[in-house]
Amino acid sequence: MSFVRRVVLLSCVISPATLLSQPAQGRDTIIAEPTLAPATPLPAESATANVTRFSFIAYGDTRGRHDGTMLQAEHQLVVESMLSRIRRAADTGDSIRFVVQSGDAVVNGSLATQLTVSYIPLVNRLTQEGGVPYFLAVGNHDVGNSVNLDDARRQVGLQNYYRTNVNLIPPNGSPRRLQDYPTYAFGYGNTLFLALDSNIPDDSVQFAWMESQLAQLDRTRYVNIVAFFHHPAFSSGPHGGATIERQAESIRASWMPLFRRHHVKLILAGHEHLYEHWVERYRDSTGTHRLDQIVSGGGGAPLYAFEGEPDLRAYRRAAATAGVASVAVEHVVRPSTDPGANPFHYVIVHVDGEQLSVEVVGVDWGSDFAPYRLKGVPLRDTP
Repeated sequence: MSFVRRVVLLSCVISPATLLSQPAQGRDTIIAEPTLAPATPLPAESATANVTRFSFIAYGDTRGRHDGTMLQAEHQLVVESMLSRIRRAADTGDSIRFVVQSGDAVVNGSLATQLTVSYIPLVNRLTQEGGVPYFLAVGNHDVGNSVNLDDARRQVGLQNYYRTNVNLIPPNGSPRRLQDYPTYAFGYGNTLFLALDSNIPDDSVQFAWMESQLAQLDRTRYVNIVAFFHHPAFSSGPHGGATIERQAESIRASWMPLFRRHHVKLILAGHEHLYEHWVERYRDSTGTHRLDQIVSGGGGAPLYAFEGEPDLRAYRRAAATAGVASVAVEHVVRPSTDPGANPFHYVIVHVDGEQLSVEVVGVDWGSDFAPYRLKGVPLRDTP
């Protein structure tokens, strides 16, 4: 029986009532299946040392209303558009090399049925038809909201994550993987990518490992650093604005200073099901720098709207106290107060030497989405 046919049969026999009645620990009868390894694997880091020009796709929050019973319909629209752009890029010689996803693959990652029926077949299309590697960071729906590493919901969600992504992320024992964590890094060309578990931002083991990765990095080669994770440092949807979630508070207090110290250029986050863009400008002993944070949660989850600006006065004061001068945060792109004006979408990031630029691609009824009123924008300040 083919994989697709078996998925269709599963979607016919598993009812929403059955899924809702299952314990949060995920004791369903399905074992999470591995996503297929990419048809064109990512080359070894040493093999791409001279690559300075490439593109990749970033997006997040693919969970759907019917996870466990059928394919994610909205995510499917996004994947179809991605495959079209991957083919078009290949035809022009400007290949899209991989996809990064900032988390929340399904509604409940502890239920393997949701991954096997609704999510994995779509990611397989990207890895097989598109031929691209796919890198997922964990979101709160994947492993739960607990900051306790021993939480039962987290442990089951992590086991499903590891099974699902065994062919996609660096293995345990790799120098680019934190042992027994969903925290890893990979290098391509002149850019290093960092995937962290933002559900546990106060975990000292994870922080020390990431700090070590950055401290030991060859900055002659890796002139760009991109971090992707689920919870944004600041946002204006229902998880942001006047609300400061524990994860965001910890990311502001600990991770953002680390990113400034090592001049990370770009953060790709989700959690908010909308598109927004923040720019943090700061000055340290080496000069003036810019850190862009893009929140792209338009992968298929129910859409959100703007709910208010976050109060960042304490954040700026803390940075000044830590010896960083002139920290300023600008909300470059604000989402609409109407969820219907914040369409499903994804982002194509273009790397050209030390220059990064972004292109936002709206999907289906949002195909005309143009948050910058341009096809794409460079992530730089002009003199």
